[in-house]
Amino acid sequence: LVERHSRYLILVKVDGKDTNSVVAALSRQVKRLPAGLMKTLTWDRGSEMAAHRKFSMATDVDVYFCDPQSPWQRGSNENTNRLLRQYLPKGKDFSHLTQAQFDRIANEMNGRPRQTLGFANPAEVLWQAVASTG
Repeated sequence: LVERHSRYLILVKVDGKDTNSVVAALSRQVKRLPAGLMKTLTWDRGSEMAAHRKFSMATDVDVYFCDPQSPWQRGSNENTNRLLRQYLPKGKDFSHLTQAQFDRIANEMNGRPRQTLGFANPAEVLWQAVASTG
């Protein structure tokens, strides 16, 4: 999950690619966030979110879907995936990694300065946004 404004990353370990596993894992992670922080989720056309209504009911987060073959509609996610490949190369098996290991990778990425953020890091930008909301 990538927050568009700050580029803040949350990695979620899922038990499988089926919709029930994905929805359950995403719901658990989203419920850990401060109330109101996440209002929408934009997903590609994968069947992993076939149960998107169940996710929305559990989290109060609306789900939107991109048009087919339109990755630019999820630009923040695509750019983050490119950076994430430095830690998790494509084609490798990550089933042995724990949620704690995914959290460490996300924390490291959230501490990396980004040119698009004026060389601030995602954690700083998110913190400023949350702090300014009172």
